[in-house]
Amino acid sequence: MSIKTLVSAVWLALAGSGAIAAAAPAGKLYVSDERGGSVVIVDAGSGAITGRVNVGKRPRGMQLSPNGRHLYVALSGSAIAGPGVDEASLPPPERRFDGIGVIDLATARLQKTLPGGTDPETLAVSPDGRTLYVANEDGMQLTSIDVASGTTRARVSIGVEPEGVAVRPDGKVVYVTCEGAGAVYAIDAQSLQVIAKIPTRPRPRALVFARDGKLGFVSDEIGAAITVFDAASQQVVRTIALSANGDSLLRPMGLATTPDGKSLYVTTGRGGALLEIDLASMTQKRSIAAVGQRPWGLALNTAGDMAYTANGPSGDISMINLATGRVERRVNVGGSPWGVVFHQ
Repeated sequence: MSIKTLVSAVWLALAGSGAIAAAAPAGKLYVSDERGGSVVIVDAGSGAITGRVNVGKRPRGMQLSPNGRHLYVALSGSAIAGPGVDEASLPPPERRFDGIGVIDLATARLQKTLPGGTDPETLAVSPDGRTLYVANEDGMQLTSIDVASGTTRARVSIGVEPEGVAVRPDGKVVYVTCEGAGAVYAIDAQSLQVIAKIPTRPRPRALVFARDGKLGFVSDEIGAAITVFDAASQQVVRTIALSANGDSLLRPMGLATTPDGKSLYVTTGRGGALLEIDLASMTQKRSIAAVGQRPWGLALNTAGDMAYTANGPSGDISMINLATGRVERRVNVGGSPWGVVFHQ
């Protein structure tokens, strides 16, 4: 028997016994194209575009269902208003396009569209998967939706320009950042009543929780900081000032915590950088410069070694190796990428 034949035989025997495991799939990225009306599906390993799902007008915020079977997408009939645009000059909103698209991930098709209040921008899902909480930017409301029936449970009046939504990991309190109010509104998930108003630096955007659910982190766009609050007392405990080589255009946007709970990553919009916050010391650890043009949406993979940013003006997403701090690949998805979700 030749050496080549012997090696092949040994490899086949090991593979058959399970000693050699097949490489795990890299996962998929789902990217909302705000101007193109679709969700683009990208292979997280190769960067290849594997599909597009037409969902409706102006898709922005997205969330996976807890069981990983569906992707919820916020859709809006309100016109896009960029920086410096006088909203009074815009055409009237087309409310028939407002809603929450439900994508079946097994078939990669839009299954249905749920009513989601006026101008849905972002949303969160309860830990049990039964309820959606939607930020209605134009309506100054939070809408609570029953997933099974598709009906609205309640609409809660909150501050000006609701933006980010997150549910405390225990499912008992829902939080909404309100840009115009400079505050986070805490809402009891059972009674759907506002129970606290947490002040932030100017223009709060995204909100995430520590892995143990004890602390909440808010990106303050104009304040160039992260507001940290205690999720039990609803009190601010720290404000973390951010910097990126003295860039005056630093605008904290998207947030994501690593799977090990040790770091918080922050996109910076026009600042073009990705920042890392050490959660043990509550200080900025590093700045990864020039990750993309106005990076906004942010996701990490399940291993916590890759970050993905949605770069609207350049129509692409960036794949960033967090160990080296380098952009490994830029993937042109077209349109105006707003949000990105990773799914293994």
